[in-house]
Amino acid sequence: MPARQDELAALVEPVRQRLDAANAARETGLGAARRTIQSCSQSIRATHRLEWDQAERLADAARDSLRQAQEALKPFPQLAASGPLHDAAKEYAEARLTLALTARRPLPSATELGIGDASWLNGLAEAASELRRHLLDRLRAGELAESEELLTAMDDVYALLVTVDYPDALTGGLRRTTDALRPVLERTRGDLTTTILQQRLQRAIEGRLPD
Repeated sequence: MPARQDELAALVEPVRQRLDAANAARETGLGAARRTIQSCSQSIRATHRLEWDQAERLADAARDSLRQAQEALKPFPQLAASGPLHDAAKEYAEARLTLALTARRPLPSATELGIGDASWLNGLAEAASELRRHLLDRLRAGELAESEELLTAMDDVYALLVTVDYPDALTGGLRRTTDALRPVLERTRGDLTTTILQQRLQRAIEGRLPD
């Protein structure tokens, strides 16, 4: 019996070592993924404040954290394919694409960002939703033309995403994210239309007032 125990121990030990390595990588990856998401959230807030340089710096910090997570999990494909890394990559895409859309910059591709296609597509959908907040801020600032451009960008993104019709296993649940974008787009269209009509009415009233 002791011989069998020694045999089992010899077999289990390399398994234990591999699990220890995987667990250490997981902890490193999770921490880096959390930092990625935090930096992305801060970058998006800076974008809405029109602090372009700060938004860029925070997006760069998110990129560095994401790379750390990717490198930590690279030797362990089962962990690399897990939710936290996908979520971090999606948030990174959202931050970069929100900045590009609002600052009228070229949109970075999934390859340029170093992330998977599913993360990029979902990040694009989330970025389009973020444009609602930016559009409303521009409306409050009286920037009607800018608001109309942002609505057009939202519309273009939605029109593109509805054509990406693949199983959720390939797109990371893109259909749900795209479905969530549609009511955001319609509410935003309604808000902008109401503002335009109010402005037209105001001008008409002012035009009828005696000097």
